[in-house]
Amino acid sequence: MNNSGDEGMQPDARARLLVHALPYIQKFRNKTIVVKYGGNAMQSDELKNAVIDDVILMACVGIRTVLVHGGGPEIEAMLKKTGKESRFINGLRYTDEETMDIVQMVLCGKINKEITALIEKKGGKAIGICGIDGGMLKARLMKGEDDLGLVGEIEQIDITILDSILETGIIPVISSVAYGIGEAEGKALNINADIAAAKIAAVLSAEKLVLMTDVRGILRDLKDESSLIKSASVSQLETLKKEGVLCKGMIPKSDCCIMALNGGVEKAHIIDGRLPHALLVELFTNEGIGTEIIRNE
Repeated sequence: MNNSGDEGMQPDARARLLVHALPYIQKFRNKTIVVKYGGNAMQSDELKNAVIDDVILMACVGIRTVLVHGGGPEIEAMLKKTGKESRFINGLRYTDEETMDIVQMVLCGKINKEITALIEKKGGKAIGICGIDGGMLKARLMKGEDDLGLVGEIEQIDITILDSILETGIIPVISSVAYGIGEAEGKALNINADIAAAKIAAVLSAEKLVLMTDVRGILRDLKDESSLIKSASVSQLETLKKEGVLCKGMIPKSDCCIMALNGGVEKAHIIDGRLPHALLVELFTNEGIGTEIIRNE
């Protein structure tokens, strides 16, 4: 945890904090938690450091921790540098071959290795991989009314390489680029990082999927952050969608949580990556900090 915020704490208060976390540490030890890391939490050095500290702590107390990352803002910045215009269709980036080269370079190269290096710098152990490595993620071209180019839909997941890494206590850092099959055989395909994290969590039979985003969680009123919905079941999410409470970018995120739960994940969480140590607060306290999503009773 961040030393700057607890310098004035008395030793007994510090001890109470640790004791409060103990039941959760015991509960999640040797369990798998998949964290999707992206948004503003990747832009600020302070938040980057806080997230990486949280992830290292999780691994140190015996949680099998998987970090799946996005990188939309950095891809956008690189496309601008090359003079290439971005185009989005239903929230997904149209990806031609030139754009895919940039996506692969930024996600699998720059961002993936920066995150891995930061974990190592802070005393953790990590291996940076992408979905192509070990044939982990295999995908077909996404089909629909609109042509999205080299955007893939995951069809197969081979977790052999992930299990090998997790057994050693090392943190796998995964960029969401997949190996193309079918008519895209051998090509790199762009995969939505939230979807990749949800599907990986399901195949790993993870205890939790945690999506870090740029809002408090699911809000009943988008203009009022105090209207946070702390907990919701899958059926309640469907009702919120019909009522228009779930809208815009929160719909695909909640759909990813439902996908993970339907695949066997115990619980899913949508938390605010702009808040330092949001991961630890969500995982190791009763109150949590975002929205917890559970299966129907």
